[in-house]
Amino acid sequence: MQVSKRWSVIVPFLAFFGVISSLFSGAAFGEPEMVRPETLPQGFVIVVTDSSGEANKDNPMYMASSINGWNPSDEEFMLSGRSDLRWQIVIDRDLQGVGVQFKFTLGGWDREELDADGNAIPNRSLPLVDASKLKEGEKPIIELTVIDFREPVSLAEQVRASGFYHKLIVTGDVSRLEVRGGGGGAQAMTRDLLIWTPPGYNDPANADKTYPVLYMFDGQNIFEQLPGVPGEWGADETATRLVESGKVEPMIIVGIPHAGEYRLSEYLPFGSYKGVKADGQATMEWIFRQVMPRVERAFRVRTDRASTSIGGASLGGAMALYASTAYPDRFANAIIESLPMMDDEGHATMTYLSSVKHWPDKVFIGMGGKEVGNDPADEELNAKYRQWAKMLDLGMAASGLGDDQRLLIIDPDANHNEIAWNKRFEQALLFLYGR
Repeated sequence: MQVSKRWSVIVPFLAFFGVISSLFSGAAFGEPEMVRPETLPQGFVIVVTDSSGEANKDNPMYMASSINGWNPSDEEFMLSGRSDLRWQIVIDRDLQGVGVQFKFTLGGWDREELDADGNAIPNRSLPLVDASKLKEGEKPIIELTVIDFREPVSLAEQVRASGFYHKLIVTGDVSRLEVRGGGGGAQAMTRDLLIWTPPGYNDPANADKTYPVLYMFDGQNIFEQLPGVPGEWGADETATRLVESGKVEPMIIVGIPHAGEYRLSEYLPFGSYKGVKADGQATMEWIFRQVMPRVERAFRVRTDRASTSIGGASLGGAMALYASTAYPDRFANAIIESLPMMDDEGHATMTYLSSVKHWPDKVFIGMGGKEVGNDPADEELNAKYRQWAKMLDLGMAASGLGDDQRLLIIDPDANHNEIAWNKRFEQALLFLYGR
């Protein structure tokens, strides 16, 4: 399908939308401009007081967050000790306004921070800062306090040392399948694919039956909720319910976990992001060379294009968009959730979309009405993300996708998290696999 020239009209409209929004900000009238730190392109600094006194050079403090895959021991997010006995981390990347949730750890989830009563704290969010008081390019300093850290139990220490698997708590059958390699620096790592098979898959009567397959990025959050993450997709529960009720065709769902510290480059499909080079093409080559052949040998999946779909959220959604348009001979359908506005090089996503020549047969687009956050100060950016999703849908329509080929869902109260993606997943499956 040829791309429509109407994309050239949409690109300048996006830029115009941003200019008009800035003209009506409070800063234009000399008023306090309370904003979330995530909206500042220069980044911010977090300074932490450790009231427990447990953090030291041998047990440094880490920031596990929604921007590093909730990795509790990510070297890139290790805080530095200061001369005043506090700890500090500098976030110097442009987060494009996507809200950050986080916790502090001493290197593991069995060493996460606790409240005064010894309970795990809710995920933290950053407080608002007054941008009108900052000099050009100045990073605001955000001061926080950690009350205490969890003391690890012996079993947790054994698990960390041995690498024993934890038991999967899922609905239905989910199998592990080890693969090696990846993009973005993950060429030497191993990880487990998580493969959900539908009800009846193992029945002798279905021994010769084959199934369509849905590949999902960030697969570690598809079937279960991991520590520190606000939720999960609940793909196993939702798919089981829809298959058993006869509302959708039975399918196999493959969760492809991200590469931890390499997630950003692995999931950047084009351009660059604050100095990180996109390696999404290498990631897709790895998926074609390693992931899909392993799945096809081990499970009864159909291998034709019409039976193969791909999906994800946030940067995973960007990869699903890229995979389904750059490799239209491999994927027929796509689930694109909470697509970020990546524009290090000037609306890189829109530039890429203007070059697309072939679109999937069906595309599900999901976005939260409060993608950035619930604070009134977030409304300007929330509006931009809603508009961004609408323009993506409009561009696809302009390129020839009919109403039966695309579905846009903007959930008015939803944020940028697994809870929202869980809620919309049923609509996505019904749209792609509904009978």
